[in-house]
This record gives sequence, C-alpha cells and structure tokens, in this order.
Amino acid sequence: MSQPVPDVVGDPVCSARRCTAEAAWGLLWNNPKLHTPDRRKVWMSCDDHADYLTEFLQLRGFLMSVVEVDDLLATPVSA
Repeated sequence: MSQPVPDVVGDPVCSARRCTAEAAWGLLWNNPKLHTPDRRKVWMSCDDHADYLTEFLQLRGFLMSVVEVDDLLATPVSA
C-alpha cells in the first residue's frame, strides 16, 4: 500500500470561512465514507483558526495529522 499523499494545495490561505490570513498549518483529513484510505484532503489554517478547525475535524473522526505549511508545501506530489 502506498503512503498517503495530500491533495495539491494552492495558495496557503486559511480555509476558515471569511478568513484571508496566511496559513501556518495544514490539516490533513479523510472522510472514510467518501475517500479511499490513502487520500488526504487538506484544509489550511492560520494560527487563529487552528484549534477550531482541528476540533471540527477531530469530532467527526476525520483528522489524520497537522503539519506546518512549509512541510506541506515541500511534500512531493505524485502525478
């Protein structure tokens, strides 16, 4: 089985509604009812919204990991 690879991310802008701040964190998540086990959707988060978005995903059992944006943007993406 291959390693999970996050979806391609664009501009590192927070995913919280109406937030336009630069993201500091990448929240990797997966909804097992919709996604294959190796799929990692990505929400970006600024420092102000990191706790809220993390808790939102954790409560639903979707959160897989939280990484710094620099690490996420440096991750090679397979085609």
